[in-house]
Amino acid sequence: MSELLFNPFDPAFRADPYPFYARLREAAPAYRTPFGSYVVSRYQDVAWTLRSNDFSRDVEKSAKFLPVTPVRDKRTDIRSVRSKSILNLDPPDHTRLRTIVSKAFTPTAIERLGPRVAELVDGVLDAAAERGTMELVDELAFPIPFQVICDLLDLPGDRSEEIRDWSQLITASLEPTATVDDLELAGDAADSLSAYLIPIIEGRRKNLGDDVLSGLLVAEDAGDRLTMDELVSFVFLLFVAGHETTVNLIGNGMLALLNHPAELVRWRDDPSLDTRACDELLRFDGPVQLTVRIPIVDVRYGDVEIPAGTMVNTVLGSANHDPAMFDDPDELRLDRPNASRHLSFAAGIHYCLGSSLAKLEATTAITRLIRRFPEVSRCGDVEWRDRLTIRGVSRLPLSLR
Repeated sequence: MSELLFNPFDPAFRADPYPFYARLREAAPAYRTPFGSYVVSRYQDVAWTLRSNDFSRDVEKSAKFLPVTPVRDKRTDIRSVRSKSILNLDPPDHTRLRTIVSKAFTPTAIERLGPRVAELVDGVLDAAAERGTMELVDELAFPIPFQVICDLLDLPGDRSEEIRDWSQLITASLEPTATVDDLELAGDAADSLSAYLIPIIEGRRKNLGDDVLSGLLVAEDAGDRLTMDELVSFVFLLFVAGHETTVNLIGNGMLALLNHPAELVRWRDDPSLDTRACDELLRFDGPVQLTVRIPIVDVRYGDVEIPAGTMVNTVLGSANHDPAMFDDPDELRLDRPNASRHLSFAAGIHYCLGSSLAKLEATTAITRLIRRFPEVSRCGDVEWRDRLTIRGVSRLPLSLR
């Protein structure tokens, strides 16, 4: 029964999870897996879980029923020697860090990036125009957000390929299917990235500039500052979450438009959609499919009671296709009036700090592509990343005319 309702290892599920989510919402909206964890799939339940103070994001601290495995032991060892990411902290630690780092991500700061993002996108499109083809992910979706992160931090470009490789290894280690070998590779990558960043941070402290890293160094809250470990951890997060989500948003979004050509033409011809179309792309096929919470008290979903300390997987992708919230959820409608209520950036105190930047980058990349080339079509097979938590196109070859 469990495999029938929720088996993310099934190739059919990997290819298109949304029909499986529909059955899950209908048959078992709070579903106990064979491993003892729960899967919550309805919009109302997912939104409540993400916003409730009855749940923890710190799995290592709050979970009571995790199986003892070599992978779990390895994760515990790694986290014991590194500062936890803000993603995995609860108040008051989360509140303290979020208050400090949010000062570097104000709407005004993000808005100033618009011309630079457009410049980077146009450079890629200029090169693609000469060939008449482009592989969307490697040529546009990946390098643009990655370069923006480097620009934000004012990092030298001499080792960008290494930084990209390190961040990819760290990202892969976050998947539930990660092996001990994956974690060891990620640990080595984290060590290399730390060794690269620490001298830069120390030098920047002595010579502040107009960049996010300098802003983090001087940002204070009640006299508090980030430690070196916290700074390095946050830069890790920028590289991992700051570009991984956007890469998949651009890839998934462009594929959705190609599969719905009338909506592509509609957006191409109507700039008024620029401020809201990206929310519908996030809802329709978002880059992050699920996130974990641990109840710190016993909680109840309908008739299902879940004890404190049990892992609860909130399925963002399912919530975004719940017909109780979104009419005809399997249809792409770029003018959907309530698309902004999607949960692709989570909700509550862990709502994605970089959401505005991700939407700016994706909107700029997609609109400049479809308006420069009136005819955009696939010219090869689409490939997907083999991930559970992250859903993203890994290859999308395009013909441009």
